[in-house]
Amino acid sequence: MSEPTAAGPGAPGDIDSRLEGHRVELTGYCYRMLGSAFEAEDAVQDTLVRAWRGFDGFQGRSSLRSWLYRIATNVCLGMLSAGKRRARPVDLTGPTPLARAALNPLPENTWLEPMPDGRIIPTADDPAEAAVARESVRLAFVAALQHLPPKQRAVLILREVLAWKAAEVAELLDTSVASVNSALQRARATLTDHESVAADAADPLDAEQAALLERYVAAFEGYDMRALTALLHEDAVMTMPPFDLWLRGHDDITGFMTSLGASCAGSRLLATSANGTPAFAHYKPDPEGPGFLPWAVQVIDIQDGTITGLHCFLDTPRWFPLFGLPERLEAVEAADLGKPQLRRYVPAPPG
Repeated sequence: MSEPTAAGPGAPGDIDSRLEGHRVELTGYCYRMLGSAFEAEDAVQDTLVRAWRGFDGFQGRSSLRSWLYRIATNVCLGMLSAGKRRARPVDLTGPTPLARAALNPLPENTWLEPMPDGRIIPTADDPAEAAVARESVRLAFVAALQHLPPKQRAVLILREVLAWKAAEVAELLDTSVASVNSALQRARATLTDHESVAADAADPLDAEQAALLERYVAAFEGYDMRALTALLHEDAVMTMPPFDLWLRGHDDITGFMTSLGASCAGSRLLATSANGTPAFAHYKPDPEGPGFLPWAVQVIDIQDGTITGLHCFLDTPRWFPLFGLPERLEAVEAADLGKPQLRRYVPAPPG
């Protein structure tokens, strides 16, 4: 968007910057609604363009923020009209025993997608508000939201995550307070049936979590399956979209890594963050010479001092640019990753 040549009645000259100031929170909202990083960004861009074009007609009957959420909600509801929901591999099938493991890809629009923290979690001075923002973009929570009908999804996010009043939500959705309260009650019941146990908070990492991730990096890069087993919960889960395969249990996970996944030996991990949790960019050795090539974004679940989830998103041409990650690691760069100060948990920059 560019500056309008002339401001309309009551429209400030800095409209672009005012609208852009809401981009991160709107992206978080649309991401929870849609379960897709790229669809969320498209929805927000559509929202801001509509707002920019319609600003002259915005009479200030509500706040600019409320008006933008109304537009974003309508955009998302239109995108969800087909009724298809995104899912994790664990939502579609049971775990596959290692002996029957096979890599069968499903279409991109099947999968719930990861999202860099910097694109969806606004800066918050209130620790409680920040904690809610992180918890409500966890993969498990966003996956559970996908089981809700679109309007129930909007009601639950607006009421439970963003703390809007029932009357405000009713006005946004052009419905009654009673209808909003009923939708919220039904949505809560559905979420109770589908939401899995939440991972521990990890922003910032406490000393125990940081040490656990340090040991994980050392075990993974050293391809030390004994050390890795000691870090994984006995019922840990590993998923690998776009493949529908998922594994449960540290024995099957390490068994996969030394069989079908054996080419990951010698990999390097670069710290980032996604969905309010620790994450790593996974680079595999370049088979044609020195250096390392993108292989996956790993989103890590931690609970009670163990790793309970290892979610590997393999479509690196899409994910690495989104996360602002290098398209390649040279051998000397990979060696530098051994320095402790580069092992810190750092969020990917937005933009």
